[in-house]
Amino acid sequence: MLSAAQTASFERQGFLVLEDVVPSELRARIAEEYQALLNSLYAAWAKQGLLPAPDDTMDFSQKLRCAYDAGCDWFQTMDISLPGDIIHADTPMHFGPAVFDLVTCPQILDVVQSLIGPEITSNPIQHLRIKPPAPALKDDEIRAHITQTDWHQDRGVGHEDADTTDMITVWIAMTDATPENGCLQVIPKAHDQMLPHCPKTQTAIADDFIDAARARPLPVRAGGILLLHPLIPHASLPNGTDNFRWSFDLRYNVTGQPTGRAHFPEFVARSTDDPGAVLTDWRLWRQMWHDARNTLARQPHIPIHRWQSDAPFCA
Repeated sequence: MLSAAQTASFERQGFLVLEDVVPSELRARIAEEYQALLNSLYAAWAKQGLLPAPDDTMDFSQKLRCAYDAGCDWFQTMDISLPGDIIHADTPMHFGPAVFDLVTCPQILDVVQSLIGPEITSNPIQHLRIKPPAPALKDDEIRAHITQTDWHQDRGVGHEDADTTDMITVWIAMTDATPENGCLQVIPKAHDQMLPHCPKTQTAIADDFIDAARARPLPVRAGGILLLHPLIPHASLPNGTDNFRWSFDLRYNVTGQPTGRAHFPEFVARSTDDPGAVLTDWRLWRQMWHDARNTLARQPHIPIHRWQSDAPFCA
């Protein structure tokens, strides 16, 4: 649990860095899970002639780099959410036991409970972030979170129904996050109001409403987490190194309050009022997302962002 001083710092600044939260054993299992996924993807691409036969000496990052250079897209396949664009019945995504154990990690939930109480729902606005080295990016690569993340507030990328929801973002460093490899940066003490956003590479704060000169980079070692208030402006730096930067972006809200993405599945991660409501089987979690995909693929597209490009502050 957070100390009183840590809680006060979070409330005052809008963010808090905590080291050594996610156990190394759990991070190792997540790495193994994704290694198996990548091995399967790589073998399929090689069979199609898109990549050379896998070399037993290639590690995870080398296979990622080889696949990216060849135009084999693993970003959505490895993500732990459906995309914001058109959803098809075969849109890829990943939900496995190790990632479920991360989302329900007791150490993370203890921290979240310190801030929003013991009735905790896993919010479906969640992502895996594996950021390639900037020198390796293709000239036409503009996708959000792959190049760098624009300034935004997490409240601003959900629907309006969650504007008063008690919510916390937990950004998890799977590898060391540094200013050199593209760690997050925030504007401290700027979490008092919703700022207007515009459609850019992603939904981002309108240019005239952000003071980037006040930005503060927040390095986090592997296994550490960064807590973010839903209104704290934040962005990421570019990855200027030769290695991939790997993180997860999770959110939690008070159970019963809107998630900001009602068409995606949520689940109760912790409860003292109703312990029987807590989801403990990762296979049910995966099935919830498969069911949502099947439903959404047959319906008109539901935009995940509220902001329009013709707004006065976006001109």
